[in-house]
Amino acid sequence: MRKQRLSQEFLCDQKYSDEENLPEKLTAFKEKYMEFDLNNEGEIDLMSLKRMMEKLGVPKTHLEMKKMISEVTGGVSDTISYRDFVNMMLGKRSAVLKLVMMFEGKANEGSSKPVGPPPERDIASLP
Repeated sequence: MRKQRLSQEFLCDQKYSDEENLPEKLTAFKEKYMEFDLNNEGEIDLMSLKRMMEKLGVPKTHLEMKKMISEVTGGVSDTISYRDFVNMMLGKRSAVLKLVMMFEGKANEGSSKPVGPPPERDIASLP
């Protein structure tokens, strides 16, 4: 319920009035956030972030993750709140976590991997 109220705040905020497809983005952000809010307490802690990075295929060290959390929260918290998360995703700054999340979205869009065995090649066809 709190996330719904926060989403409404972002929708009414003049700062984001020119943001394209804002309702859809907020819904996607909420789903992604809830996917990684593993303790269901409304915040992403260090262990949740660790699992999230591993799931995205970009494992990070403990120090790198602490730096990512600090970057998102401005250094005032050890956990990422939903508000911090949305601010990061909609903000102009390129936080490492934002880049990872955007990359993951793009990777899922373009997942048109060839199906089946690789084509037969012989030595003569190599460059």
